[in-house]
Amino acid sequence: MGSSTGNPILYTADGIPLKISLVRAQRRSKIIAFSMVLPLLIFILIAFLIPIVDMLLLSVDNSITKDILPKSVQTLQSWDETSGELPDEFIFAAMVEEIKKAKAAREHTKIGSRLNYESSGFSSLFRKAGRKVKKIKKPPYKEALIKSDKRWGEIKTWQVIKQFSTEYTDGYYLAALDFKRNPTTGNIESLPKKDSIYLKLFWRTMLLSSLITFLTFIIGFPLAYMLATVSTRLSNILIIFVLLPFWTSLLVRTTSWIALLQQEGVINDFLVLVGLIDNEGRLAMIHNATGTVVAMTHILLPFMILPLFSVMKTIPKSYVRAAVSLGAHPWKAFWKVYFPNTGAGIGAGSILVFIIAIGYYITPALVGGSSGTFISNRIAYHISSSLNWGLGAALGVILLGIVLALFVLYDRIVGIDNMKLN
Repeated sequence: MGSSTGNPILYTADGIPLKISLVRAQRRSKIIAFSMVLPLLIFILIAFLIPIVDMLLLSVDNSITKDILPKSVQTLQSWDETSGELPDEFIFAAMVEEIKKAKAAREHTKIGSRLNYESSGFSSLFRKAGRKVKKIKKPPYKEALIKSDKRWGEIKTWQVIKQFSTEYTDGYYLAALDFKRNPTTGNIESLPKKDSIYLKLFWRTMLLSSLITFLTFIIGFPLAYMLATVSTRLSNILIIFVLLPFWTSLLVRTTSWIALLQQEGVINDFLVLVGLIDNEGRLAMIHNATGTVVAMTHILLPFMILPLFSVMKTIPKSYVRAAVSLGAHPWKAFWKVYFPNTGAGIGAGSILVFIIAIGYYITPALVGGSSGTFISNRIAYHISSSLNWGLGAALGVILLGIVLALFVLYDRIVGIDNMKLN
């Protein structure tokens, strides 16, 4: 059959126009393809996106004070913290009432812990208040609460409670960058040098991770070149040794380096044996930055070799031979012809090693000591020990921001499309 314009309309065997049938077939193919990818998308959502969103929320969440002391927080809004006078009696009455309820629910220590992050002494203040308020039966509540602990009679105490009782806070991010908000003026101030640790840890993490990345490149490039240029049979045998660390526990590899690097370890014993050092001059190569760099360079070396090897295998050997045949010195031919073609592998390996390095915390914790720990060790401490999840989350978000910035920088310089990992 044909149309009135003379253009024929093709039909399928069941009488449906061919164009419509093709559209339906494409739609079905897209639905099938999406249904096959859907489990992976759900897994990514559950395993990656939801934890990241949760971390973002934790880094700004400050609802604990408002949830446990709602009446006190509300009444404090009418108090002028710059007046130089303590809050009125009804604010003290609300505080006593809610501390009693919090004590019964065993939540008064949570308030103390939260405010203690902003100003020291609040943890003990609320623990003591939980013990003392049960004796306060009748007004005046102001006198009774101050009598139980003189800190309730200090204006600063109430300024801190009011300042840090909002639903959301930037306090965790300020603390993560070695700043604090003055509870009296509300201004942002830098911490004293002796208390500033996080910027120092961030800087150390970036510096040591960069050094580890550079060392893995220096060691890994010639190894990858050898793997790519030898015979296939020999290359397959050697690649097993590259993959061997993946079959060995991380703790086993780390503890092996502890045995090698300690002052009574194998390396120091060998140096004493050959006479390079005496027994009194044994080298301190562990529980410092040296131990971290050595152990992590060994652990992360395969992540540099494999991307380099995958790129080098695709570079035709005839390129260098052609350059040499045209009169170039073999060394010059290598640097001018071969080396530029390995850029994608160098970029992929470097960013992979660097990103993994800045997030490592087990190896630095075991061999790093006080000068070789990373910011990741502090994050692990706040999550598992101090239970300051807000600060741990803020540090994690900043670290995530650094990683994303590196990806953007890599995309600008090399291009994500040029990344080759296999």
